[in-house]
Amino acid sequence: MTAPPTSGPEHGLPGHLVDFVSALRRHHVAVGPGETVDAARVLGALDLLHRDQLREGLAAALLRRSGQRTTFDALFDLWFPPALGAGASEVDVPRTDDATGDGTGPVDVDALREILADLLRDGDEETLRELARAAVEAIGTSGAAGQGVRGQSAKPNWSAYQALSALSPDTLLAQILDGLRGEDDSDFVSEIRRREIRDRIARFRDMVRDEVRRRTAEQRGREQIARSATPKQPGRVDFLTANTAQLTELRRTVHPLARRLASRLSARRRRAHRGRLDLRRTLRRSMSTGGVPMEPAYRTRRPGRPELVVLCDVSGSVAGFSHFTLLLVQALREQFSKVRVFAFVERTDEVTHLFEPGAELAGVMQRVLREARLTAFDGHSDYGSAFGDFVEHYAEAITPKTSLLVLGDGRTNYRDPNLRGLAMMTGRARHAHWLNPEPQRMWGTGDSAAKRYAEVLPMHECRTATQLADVVEGLLPI
Repeated sequence: MTAPPTSGPEHGLPGHLVDFVSALRRHHVAVGPGETVDAARVLGALDLLHRDQLREGLAAALLRRSGQRTTFDALFDLWFPPALGAGASEVDVPRTDDATGDGTGPVDVDALREILADLLRDGDEETLRELARAAVEAIGTSGAAGQGVRGQSAKPNWSAYQALSALSPDTLLAQILDGLRGEDDSDFVSEIRRREIRDRIARFRDMVRDEVRRRTAEQRGREQIARSATPKQPGRVDFLTANTAQLTELRRTVHPLARRLASRLSARRRRAHRGRLDLRRTLRRSMSTGGVPMEPAYRTRRPGRPELVVLCDVSGSVAGFSHFTLLLVQALREQFSKVRVFAFVERTDEVTHLFEPGAELAGVMQRVLREARLTAFDGHSDYGSAFGDFVEHYAEAITPKTSLLVLGDGRTNYRDPNLRGLAMMTGRARHAHWLNPEPQRMWGTGDSAAKRYAEVLPMHECRTATQLADVVEGLLPI
C-alpha cells in the first residue's frame, strides 16, 4: 500500500488546491483557470477549520452546472477531511473488561448501542458524527493484529459493514419511538417522529461510510479511493446499469438538458440565417460594378420544422434509456411540427397520447406497459415482428418530411431481424437514425443484430445522458 500523496511542503496549500482541482477535472467537472483563482481567494479568506463554510465557498467558486455537487462533496471530503487519523472525539467508547485501566478492554457493544440510541433520539448531529468516528476506530477494523510484510505491523482494514453490523442502528427504531411516545400522540405525530428517526439513522450510516472512506484514503491514497468511491454525475451514468435512484436523478435533469439544447439550436439557427448562394441575383447585382460580384446575394432561407416519429423498445433494462429519451423528446417537441411515439416489445402500438403536452408523465412507462398492445407470445423483444407490425399498421406515419428515431439495443433474441422492414421505413423518411444504449464494442455480440441494422441506417452509441445530448443536438433541425 502506498502512503497518501501530498503536494509537498514547497507547494503547500496552493499545491493542495491544484491537486483538488485536478481530481475534479478527472471526474468530468469542468474547472478553468479563472475558477481556480477564485477558489484560491476563497482559501485565503476563510478559516480552514470551518469546513462547512469552506465547502460552500469552494463549491460557489468551482461549480458551474447542476448535477456536479455530489461528485464535488465526495472529493472535498477526501482532500479536506474532517480529521486526521483517529482524530479527537468527546465520545468515550465503553469497554467491558478494563481492569488494567489502560482502556484496552473489549468494546461493550450494548452500552455503545445505548449511547447511539440517545444521540439518535436527541438529534445531536455533531456528537453523532464523533460517535461514528469512534465506532469505526473501535469496532470497524480487522486485520490490525499480527505482522505484515518483512515483520512490519499489519495495517487494519476499515469496514463500514463490520461497524454497522455490530451497532445495528436500524433495530433501535422501535426502542427510540417507545421512549418518545406520549399518551396523547396522534397517528400523524407518530408518523412524523418515525420518519425523523429513520432519517437520522440513515445519516448515521452515511457518517460511518464516510469515516471508513477517509481512513482508507489515508492508507491507500486519495486518488485510488476517488477512482472507486466517487459517484458519477447523473449525465455520465450508464442507462443500462443505473439503479432506481440514479434513474430518478436522471429524470430531474431532463428539462435543464432540454433548455441547453434549445439554446444551442437557437445559436446554430442565428449563424445559419443565410441560405445558399443565389447565382442569378448575384450576377444581376454585379452589372453595376462592371461584372465584379462585390455583393453576393443569397436565397431566402425558409427553415421548416420536420415531423418526428420515435420507435422505441420498452422491454427490460432498455426501458430506462427509452423513458429518459422520450422525456427529452417531449421537452423538445416545440422543435418539431409533429411528434408521434410508438412503443414495441413483440408488437408495436402508438402511445403518443401519453406524451402529449399537459399529460401526467409520472409513471408514464408503467402506463405504456399496462395500456399498450405490445406482447403476443413470450414477452421478449422481437424487433423483426415489431418492424413488420409497424409497416403493416402505421406506415403512413412516415413521410418525406419525417425524421425517424429508433431507440433500442438491437438484441433480437436470435429471431428474424427483418432488415427489409426497417429498410422500407428508412426509405420513406427524410432522415433516420438509431440510438443504441449499449457500448459499441458489444454490437453484434450474442443475439445483437446491431451491426446488421447499422448497415441500413446510422447507429449512434448513447450510453449516458451526456452522449445522448451530443447526438440529439447534432440531429436537431435547423
